[in-house]
Amino acid sequence: MVFFASYLVLYFCYTKVYLEQYDSAKNQIDSITKSVANQTEFVLKIFNQNIQTIDNTDEASVRLVLNNVYVARVVEGCNAVSVILLFVSFIVAFSTTFKRTFLFIFVGILIIHILNIARIALLTWALYHYPNQQKLLHDIIFPLFIYGIVFVLWLVWLHKFSTYAQQK
Repeated sequence: MVFFASYLVLYFCYTKVYLEQYDSAKNQIDSITKSVANQTEFVLKIFNQNIQTIDNTDEASVRLVLNNVYVARVVEGCNAVSVILLFVSFIVAFSTTFKRTFLFIFVGILIIHILNIARIALLTWALYHYPNQQKLLHDIIFPLFIYGIVFVLWLVWLHKFSTYAQQK
């Protein structure tokens, strides 16, 4: 019950409070999504990739252009917030002390965010070099990567830090 209640509260805050600030009719890009795209650009530039981000005027997204080829777009669903909401809700559902729970959530969000940026950067690079594998890369391999990370974090929490682990 705690999981569902915390997820609903977080989801409401994200969709109704945060996202509704942005005018979808004007294709406004939310600041988290834009930040994720810019951080992806930064990471790819570290690896000497000719990358640029361009705000898309046709939809609320940021285009990723690698070597002057429009390779991918970052939309709201790519920013990992929905994954983070699930992660936080699960941790809260099996919480212990405030300090331990807060620290694990903070570190977990940081890990998910950093690995999501790496995921988008790798996906952009892979789509540039293997455009015929778009469905496999985007729909299967890279979602498994991000959800796999969250699953591992949940297992670590359950078995090392939660009240369930303390009862063993």
